Amino acid sequence: METSQEFLKLILDSITEHIVVIDEEGVIRFVNKSWSSFGISNECVVDSTWKGTNYIDVCDKAAKMGDEFGTKAGEGIRKVIQKKESIFYFEYPCHSPDEKKWFMMRVTPFQINENNYFVILHQNITERKLAEEEVTELARIDGLTGVSNRRTFDEFLSNEMKRCARLNKPICLAIIDMDHFKILNDTYGHQSGDDCLVKIGELLRNFSNRPSDLCARYGGEEFALIWGDTSLEKAKTFANTLLSRITELNIPNVNSPIKSYLTASIGLIEVVPNRNSKESELIGKADNMLYKAKENGRNKVEC
Repeated sequence: METSQEFLKLILDSITEHIVVIDEEGVIRFVNKSWSSFGISNECVVDSTWKGTNYIDVCDKAAKMGDEFGTKAGEGIRKVIQKKESIFYFEYPCHSPDEKKWFMMRVTPFQINENNYFVILHQNITERKLAEEEVTELARIDGLTGVSNRRTFDEFLSNEMKRCARLNKPICLAIIDMDHFKILNDTYGHQSGDDCLVKIGELLRNFSNRPSDLCARYGGEEFALIWGDTSLEKAKTFANTLLSRITELNIPNVNSPIKSYLTASIGLIEVVPNRNSKESELIGKADNMLYKAKENGRNKVEC
């Protein structure tokens, strides 16, 4: 029994790592149960068994759609097949709107009867990555407000645009500016201004609840909200609710020409990005909407 093919298959099917074996052409010759189960749960099954599918072709198709994983995976597998590298190792994110996940990919060769085969293993390393994130989190947070800083905003927007481009999903960006904040600082002092920004930061965190969302201090009294995989209609509802919540804070600004309390203006934009989309273009469009909100009387959303 210990040397039978069935026994060995049961062992491989009991392993939680996702495993396939390909030949020199990239054609899949073996798939373990974990690989098939993961494919089904993530709606990426090529056929009922995966056997006979060319895995390198799958990677190349993903690469053509702008998927960075497809590009690196295809290059790494080819290098091992061509004996340019003895093994290939690659860590990559595999996030969904509701959950953060990371995986490790390893490719190793072996030989049977002078035929060359290659084991491709994917292992879930989310627990380690989350621990690493906690260690580096402090460097990514704005020291005053406790929300993400500008560096984190730039990195997150870039990654989320790539993810939405790959999936052909919309992404929304809102830039929020506190109306006549200089007047508030001049009237009550900079300490009161800082206290105000802290309250705004606490409020904004309630509007970024998914892994595909982010609230950040964009600079000075400006903040930003990113909503991945979100329609403009839904984002506009969020933005108008945010304006109401800011007024409910009832932060005094008696010398403001708009209201006697703090208000805000919001520029909101939706785009379905492609592989050529640039973050600066999205930010520029949101800025234009923010300026329009100010020109039209402030304390409103323009989108």
